[in-house]
Amino acid sequence: MRRVWHSAWPLLILANLFWAGNIVLGRGVVGAVPPIALAYWRWTGAFLVAVGFAWPRLRDDLPILRRHWRMMLLLSATGIATYNTMSYIGLTSTTALNVLLLQSTGPLIIIVWAFVLFGELPTLRQAGGVLLSLIGVAVIAAHGSLVDLLHLEINSGDVWILAAMLIYGIYAALFRRRPRAHPMSFLVATMGIGSLMILPFYLLEFAQGARIVSTPSAWLALAYIAVFPSFVAYLFFNRGIELTGATLAGQSWHLMPVFGSILAVLFLGERFYLYHGTGIAMIAGGIALASFEAVTAARTQGNLKKGAPAGA
Repeated sequence: MRRVWHSAWPLLILANLFWAGNIVLGRGVVGAVPPIALAYWRWTGAFLVAVGFAWPRLRDDLPILRRHWRMMLLLSATGIATYNTMSYIGLTSTTALNVLLLQSTGPLIIIVWAFVLFGELPTLRQAGGVLLSLIGVAVIAAHGSLVDLLHLEINSGDVWILAAMLIYGIYAALFRRRPRAHPMSFLVATMGIGSLMILPFYLLEFAQGARIVSTPSAWLALAYIAVFPSFVAYLFFNRGIELTGATLAGQSWHLMPVFGSILAVLFLGERFYLYHGTGIAMIAGGIALASFEAVTAARTQGNLKKGAPAGA
């Protein structure tokens, strides 16, 4: 375990495997666990698991978190409460495969929000990558048919997922403005705030008669989602960023559709069609094209640091 903790890619691979399992399980418990209840208990459970580990640092970091309460509310709303709740709502009316593939647009959406919020202009290569990936999304949405694309009827679940990704892009772009607290303190605080934001909507869903069907499989799914995709995966991913940098760690996101497609076929009986493969290849190609310069810059910077004098 000590060796794994000091190796970036094993940690990143495990994080994306756990996140892929979250999507597949989220689809698998449709009908047994209402979507808002799933989002609420995911983050409440994750908070209860993580707060004991984080408490010593969280206690020390509370003053800085309070000083930046507006940013904490915004990051918790976009990255925890809204994004996850909308994703689970979308899963009730689309397939896990579609969700996994559409989430591959995340890095490109972040590029767009970085321009909108901070005026960061994409390069020509990045703009070409955005266009290629959007074509890939269209291929998936139209099931690979030009005729269907011309007469496209948008699946409501896909709309929920894309809207969720747009909101998550705000969180990711604003992440640079987060309070400079310890990563564990920041993570636990956003979990707790996000859970409280979801609570009124969970109570409304409950009042409308939506209930968790009490079966062992439903509770096991909730336990897995609260521990592995929510706490362990974030812990592993944050450690991966420490070891390899945010740019290279972000490229690991594209392992999610790979793992998730296998899990969806094995456990949900979903079928993987040619248009899924075509769409994901175009999305991955667009992201590779868009991020090529950033990856090269990160590697160059790493090489410069390795060659720097001891006093640098």
